[in-house]
Amino acid sequence: MHPVLFIFSRFSLSLLWITTAYASVFGDYNFGISVLANGGITGGFADLSIFGGAAVDTMIGVWLLTGWKLKECLIAQGIVIIIYTGLLTVIDSSFWSHPFGPLTKNIPIIVLIAILFEQNERNIQYKKAPH
Repeated sequence: MHPVLFIFSRFSLSLLWITTAYASVFGDYNFGISVLANGGITGGFADLSIFGGAAVDTMIGVWLLTGWKLKECLIAQGIVIIIYTGLLTVIDSSFWSHPFGPLTKNIPIIVLIAILFEQNERNIQYKKAPH
């Protein structure tokens, strides 16, 4: 992978995480509350879920921008996406057939994370190799 493409891929994922955090809190907050209520999550726990999720999303987005411990960041992203996908599937599985694909788009995102993970491993091995 070309180094510029690697950086743009990281930055685009970062943008996705940060804008998702922003949209969760400052966008249609009531939509998130409604979705959680459909899953029996209400009141303070619903607020905590939205703000906690937004905090996690922001931290991952910023972490990606820094490039610090990228391998661990990529693994964390995969874990968080799997958890979010599992939770939303249990709460409202109709999101799998939603026309905007809020769950189905997680599949290519996971693939991009896997590609970045593999490329990062290659970059590390290249740096370790004698030249």
